[in-house]
Amino acid sequence: MELIHIGFGNIVNADRIVAIVRPDAAPIKRLSAKAKEEGRCIDATQGRKTKAVLFMEDGAVVLSALLPETIRGRVGGEDE
Repeated sequence: MELIHIGFGNIVNADRIVAIVRPDAAPIKRLSAKAKEEGRCIDATQGRKTKAVLFMEDGAVVLSALLPETIRGRVGGEDE
C-alpha cells in the first residue's frame, strides 16, 4: 500500500486512485456536487480552492488544494 500526501497533512492510498482531474469542467463539478449530496465526498482542501478531484475505487471523491500534476508526481515517487 502506497500512501501519498495530498496537502495539509491529508493522505490517501495511491493504490485506490482511479483518476485525478481538474475541477474546472462542468461534468466534474456535477459529479463532485452529487458525491457531496450522497456523503461520498471528502474535502481535504482546508478551506482553500479545490485544484484537483481524486476519484477513488470505492466511489469516494476526494477534493484537494494541490494541482493534479503535483499529486501525479507524488504517486510516481517524485516529490514536487
